[in-house]
Amino acid sequence: MKAVAIIAGVLATVPAWAHHSFAAEFDRNKVVDLDGTIVKMEWVNPHAWIHVAVKNADGTSTTWMVEANTPNGLLRRGFTKKSLEEGTSVVIRGYQAKSGDNKINGSSMTFKDGKKLFLGSSSGDEDPAEKK
Repeated sequence: MKAVAIIAGVLATVPAWAHHSFAAEFDRNKVVDLDGTIVKMEWVNPHAWIHVAVKNADGTSTTWMVEANTPNGLLRRGFTKKSLEEGTSVVIRGYQAKSGDNKINGSSMTFKDGKKLFLGSSSGDEDPAEKK
């Protein structure tokens, strides 16, 4: 019985190992603005991922991964799986991955019509709409 309790305790910590710290993975001092087109949306836990194709000066395209809030957190802000369809033009602001990869922790997303959505990044940024 003691062995079962120990195994259960070890297995219960696995989700904690899988999650990360903003400061460990992203650089708050390296703000990135991506102006591009959504090519893929991953509605997964613990964070949703938005893939954005950004055109380079030479005409080629680079795909960036944008970490967003949890799907539940995005739902509370008005997002749905259909909100971010392929081909949608957006500008996303976020923080560069320390690894230098084409990956950011998203802070905000602005659509071409001017509508702005808070991505609820794990950086601790506040939603401007909720500031007093």
